[in-house]
Amino acid sequence: MLETPMMLSCRLLLLFLCLFCGRLPGAELLVLQHIPPESRQDSRNHYFIDVLTLALRKTEAVAGPFELVSYNAPMNQNRALTTLNQDYGVDIVWTMTSNERELNYLPIRIPLLKGLLGHRIFLIHKENLDKFANISNRAELQALSAGQENAWPDTRILRSNGFKVVTGYQYAGLFKMLADHRFDYFPRGMSEIWQEAPVYAGLDLVVEPSIVVYYPAPIYFFVAKNKPALAKRIETGLMLAIRDGSFEQLFLSHPSNREIFEKTRLANRKLFRLENPLLPEKTPLENPELWYQISPETVVKD
Repeated sequence: MLETPMMLSCRLLLLFLCLFCGRLPGAELLVLQHIPPESRQDSRNHYFIDVLTLALRKTEAVAGPFELVSYNAPMNQNRALTTLNQDYGVDIVWTMTSNERELNYLPIRIPLLKGLLGHRIFLIHKENLDKFANISNRAELQALSAGQENAWPDTRILRSNGFKVVTGYQYAGLFKMLADHRFDYFPRGMSEIWQEAPVYAGLDLVVEPSIVVYYPAPIYFFVAKNKPALAKRIETGLMLAIRDGSFEQLFLSHPSNREIFEKTRLANRKLFRLENPLLPEKTPLENPELWYQISPETVVKD
C-alpha cells in the first residue's frame, strides 16, 4: 500500500515525537542566533527567517518554544559558517550547498528556494544594455566578466565553466564595483535581484532583460556538526510544512518571491545551462516535491 502525503506526515511526526517526548513537561526555550544582514540595504534574510520560523512552529508543541535573534555584528557567509562549529557566533546559516560545506557543517537538505537560486539573471550598468542584447552564444558571454563575492561557491562554478570572474570581499561593495565598471555583470538569484535593483538604481544599475544562466544550486539551512537534534527538528518542521502546503503558500506569497516569476519573464530569455561541480552526490534532485517545476516551454535553450 502506497503512503499518502497525510500518512507520511503522521509517520514523520511520530518519529519526531519519539525523539523529543521526554522533553515535553519542561522544554526549555530554544534561542537561535541567525546570520545578520551584510549591510543596511540587505533584505535577503527576510524570507529565510520566515521559513525557519514556520519550520520551528510546526514542531513547537513537541520540542518547545523558540526565539530567533539576529547576531549583533555584520558578517559575510564565510565568516558566519566559520562560527557555526565554535562556542560563539551564529547557530544557523542559510547558504548554497557545496561538498566542502556539507563536509564541515550539518546540512538540512531541503532547498529553501526550491532551486530558484540557480536561475541567475544579471544586474548591469545601464550603459551596457546593448552589449548584452547582442549576445548570441556562450563564447560571447564568456568574454565578459562577472562579479562575485570571494567566498561564494558561484565563483568556482562560473570559473569551472570557463567564465571570467572578478571578486570582492563585501556584498555591498560589489554593487559599487559594478557601477565603476570593474566587471560587466553581477549574476543574482531571481529572488534577490528584484529587491536589490531599486536599492541600487541610483548607481545606474538595471536588470538585464534577455539572459538567464542556470546551474543546480540549492540553498539549505546549515547547523553545527554537534547539533543533530536541532537539524532534525528543522528538517521535520520543513517536511511537515511541505506536506500540509504551508511551505508552498509561503514560497509563492512571500513579498521576497511574489513578483519574481512575472518580472523575470523566463520565456523571453536565452538560457545558458552550466555544470555545478560543487554539487554533492546527496542532493535530492530526484524528489520533485522539493523543487520548483519550470515547464520546458518557458525556457529558451542555449
